[in-house]
Amino acid sequence: MVEPPSTPTSSPPCCWRRSWWASLYPTSNHHPHRRWIPSATTFFSTNNTVLTALFLAFFFTVFYWQKEATAGGLAIFRRPFPSRQVPKLRHAAFNLTDFGGVGDGVTLNTAAFERAVVAISKLGNKGGGQLNVPPGNWLTAPFNLTSHMTLFLAEGAVILGIDDEKYWTLMPPLPSYGYGREHPGPRYGSLIHGQHLKDVVITGHNGTIDGQGQTWWTKYRQKLLNHTRGPLVQIMWSRDIVISNITLRNSPFWTLHPYDCKNVTIKNLTILAPVFQAPNTDGIDPDSCEDMVIEDCYISVGDDGVAIKSGWDQYGISYGRPSRNILIRNLVVRSNVSAGISIGSEMSGGVSNITVENVHIWNSRRAVRIKTAPGRGGYVRDITYRNLTFENCRVGIVIKTDYNEHPDGGFDPNAFPILKDISYTSIHGEGVRVPVRIQGSSEIPVMNVTFRDMSVGVTNRKKHIFQCAYVQGSVMGTVYPAPCENLDLYDEMGNLVRRSSSQNSSDIDYDF
Repeated sequence: MVEPPSTPTSSPPCCWRRSWWASLYPTSNHHPHRRWIPSATTFFSTNNTVLTALFLAFFFTVFYWQKEATAGGLAIFRRPFPSRQVPKLRHAAFNLTDFGGVGDGVTLNTAAFERAVVAISKLGNKGGGQLNVPPGNWLTAPFNLTSHMTLFLAEGAVILGIDDEKYWTLMPPLPSYGYGREHPGPRYGSLIHGQHLKDVVITGHNGTIDGQGQTWWTKYRQKLLNHTRGPLVQIMWSRDIVISNITLRNSPFWTLHPYDCKNVTIKNLTILAPVFQAPNTDGIDPDSCEDMVIEDCYISVGDDGVAIKSGWDQYGISYGRPSRNILIRNLVVRSNVSAGISIGSEMSGGVSNITVENVHIWNSRRAVRIKTAPGRGGYVRDITYRNLTFENCRVGIVIKTDYNEHPDGGFDPNAFPILKDISYTSIHGEGVRVPVRIQGSSEIPVMNVTFRDMSVGVTNRKKHIFQCAYVQGSVMGTVYPAPCENLDLYDEMGNLVRRSSSQNSSDIDYDF
């Protein structure tokens, strides 16, 4: 598989806090030696000719530059900045214009994309091919990718999804959902789609894929759609996938949806949607996926920033594909209406071995959340949260076990999920109303939860801001605010300080 070019990053220079200029001046009481400095009169009298020549040269330069301004200025100013060279990542490379593409934002380019994909599909035995999308606005209906393909979006390239649903293909419901997520029956496919693929790269010089979701969001709110909206990018039943160095924005529904995929790398993405009035525009939704890395992304959307899923109720239990071995790191996320990083609520196939680290979540309703309900079945286990920062979040850490949304009445109400082995280490922040709200139940207790090194500044000084119900676990060392009484307390050395005697007690308070 061909790796895309990495995007260099740099850190801002450190700011000097000391008065460095003070060292330039002597600190003794003796006067420094006096230096001769010419007066203005002397300077002008001895340099009159030189100054006159410089002034005339400057005057005529400005005069001619202004004279040429109507034609775009002097030639030296009219030269365009050099465009970034598009790297050749495959043995064969094509330009979308080779297949009749027109980047005027009006011409429909679906046929051009399809012809390009067909050409690349014939090169699988030779390493595949690369399709370069040059600068411009490339309007298109949904199209499919092929194996051994690199889709490269140049700087200034924008793939625009047509916002008329009659151009969007209808597909069967996902087998682990048994239901179009919003309506029964078929669902709309994604703008960029792929099934049963291997070795696919979507990358570029930060080009953009724009789903133009505004029309979809309005029709959804007005109940004018008869089928579930489609994602922006959806790759299904595939492996060896790399998506990097592009911007995804304004998806009609979930933005990036890898479904039942293996060996997936997602990095250096910017994912954007309005934080209000853009329903269900999750950023990245790994669904029944394994062996995945999500890193170095900025996400600001109208629902969960990242939501790990694995199927819905009896359909997910039957499909039986867990999400596992997923590393999420170095993200900045905002979600005004939902959560920065979520697991569930569709997690019936199971979710395990997940690490979330070095993540900054700001201006969000919730920071990190696990959500499930009776009827889901499955499990959430071996989850590690490490080095998280919360800034202006209503609730920091959430585990919710009564998220009662079901595909139909056929679910088993006694299919209780298992939640266990969840750790939170180095959790810091400020401006958080409720730092922790873990709401287990008698049917779905939360087992073996660990907190270590936590300090979150709160906006509300009420007593019960570390809220628990039906939780078993421990607190190691210093944790602020004071933890709930459901948890055992240990000192920094691991010595037991206090054993909890009230694991099943509840102090959940939704009034604040």
